[in-house]
Amino acid sequence: MLRKIDDYRWEVPKTGGMRVPGLIYTSEALLASMGKDESFKQVANVAHLPGIVKASLAMPDCHWGYGFPIGGVAAFSMKEGIISPGGVGYDINCGCRLLISKLKYEMIEDRLEELMHALFRSIPSGVGSTGPVKLSVAEEKKVLKEGARWAVRNGYGTEEDLETTEDGGVMEEADPEVVSERALERGRDQLGTLGSGNHFLEIEVVEEIFDSKAATAFGLEEGQVAVMIHSGSRGLGYQICDDFLARMVKEIKNLDFTLPDRQLACAYLSSALGKEYFAAMACAANYAWANRQMLTHWTRETFEKVFRLSSRELGMRLLYDVCHNIAKKEKFVIEGQEVELCVHRKGATRALPSGHPAVPKIYRQVGQPVLIPGDMAHGAYVLVGKEGAIRETFGSACHGAGRVMSRSQAIKASKNRAIAKEMAKIGVIVMAEGKETLHEEIPEAYKSVSEVVEVVHRAGLAGKVARLRTVGCIKG
Repeated sequence: MLRKIDDYRWEVPKTGGMRVPGLIYTSEALLASMGKDESFKQVANVAHLPGIVKASLAMPDCHWGYGFPIGGVAAFSMKEGIISPGGVGYDINCGCRLLISKLKYEMIEDRLEELMHALFRSIPSGVGSTGPVKLSVAEEKKVLKEGARWAVRNGYGTEEDLETTEDGGVMEEADPEVVSERALERGRDQLGTLGSGNHFLEIEVVEEIFDSKAATAFGLEEGQVAVMIHSGSRGLGYQICDDFLARMVKEIKNLDFTLPDRQLACAYLSSALGKEYFAAMACAANYAWANRQMLTHWTRETFEKVFRLSSRELGMRLLYDVCHNIAKKEKFVIEGQEVELCVHRKGATRALPSGHPAVPKIYRQVGQPVLIPGDMAHGAYVLVGKEGAIRETFGSACHGAGRVMSRSQAIKASKNRAIAKEMAKIGVIVMAEGKETLHEEIPEAYKSVSEVVEVVHRAGLAGKVARLRTVGCIKG
């Protein structure tokens, strides 16, 4: 039974074996769809885990996931707490980055279809897609250790890109030696690929500015052409999650506490297994950053070729890159004392306020850019982190619109429909490698991104800066 705190906060009261309450950020309008799955129960289940601090949290895009809800946030003590693959997700460091340019929409409108076809050819996408880069085992391990730095060092982008990537595009704790041969094999030829499902590359246009100060700091202006890239760690990340879940499930019987759900299989952060998983997860996070960095490079090259403009003339700059599925060691003030916690963000993004040391210097006076994609018909938002996120959600906000239909439900609901033609009628060119992808990704399979964003905005977690309209979308 939920208890309403205010218009944007709802408590899951502490009952039974819950160590802390649950706290769900939502609205009356969104609440109905959220209650249709098991996500509220999952919020309560996470609250049973040892070492959890303050509350088990859920963002307004919350929906059912493996173990933790997607849209779930939970922070754990480094001494008494656990780490759980289900709290990170299978697609480790699935994340978004936004490129902005000097182009205005009227400069590309007549050549948009040509641009989309060129991007579709140059950006490998789809299930099992492979890229042009074939890595040796030794070189792949360098990717896992160095992340986006490896990509830049090998000519895929610039040092400036690293400055506007979360944590500089690398988790230093990565250890390739704890990654299985199977995971390495799966990742060897997938670097620089978009992948499948809800991964995408979108051409967007800045449609509306809400916060002129932050927009100016970010370099955003109305009519500007931007590109959003959403991808992750591909088969390598999936395999790392699978490998460690299998090991942790075997250890459930040896835990000194009871799990309310086997999908919450975990290990103490202080244990050898917990440390190994963290190091392997960091490898997958680094792979994902390198992956998005390479996709960025090929996107820039494609724009240059299509429009016959130099990189300087295009001015295609990385505004920011954020993680969605990750566990990170971060410091927070809890009851007057600074402590290090392991923050799980599964389908949630960091949202740090102005002045925070982890915000790039270029943005520190206004706060961290927060990128929130919606469905392919309704564009995306750029927000800025606010102080409320530090006080309440361990510096976290939502990560997207959030599904209201499973993929199979969406396919059934869109049977015999020509999705590409429907999208064209509303001014969006869509392309996809997989036959069923556009049916899985129909707009009505998602919540309203505007309603989701309004919740985090009104709750003081992140403030609206700009709304972007989608004009072209490549799905995996």
